[in-house]
Amino acid sequence: MTITDVKVRLLTENDKLKAVASVTFDECFVIHDIKVIGISDSLFISMPSRKGKDGQFKDIAHPINAEMRERLSNEILKEYKLLVAQQENQI
Repeated sequence: MTITDVKVRLLTENDKLKAVASVTFDECFVIHDIKVIGISDSLFISMPSRKGKDGQFKDIAHPINAEMRERLSNEILKEYKLLVAQQENQI
């Protein structure tokens, strides 16, 4: 499965939630609302989720193995950092 497009939208109204991403696979399947979260000096992604009746959040879509999670995370965070750098250069 190939990641064919990554779109990141930067957010400024929340300290921890830095951005929201959409990722397209093989130009035929997309996952929206992947969150970029920043805590301390660390960034990570959080897959789209829904709150269940028990109050627990459950992922709607997620990678099955660590390799895919790492590929997905790397691509999203690369695009996020690129956008942040572009924004800083415009100021």
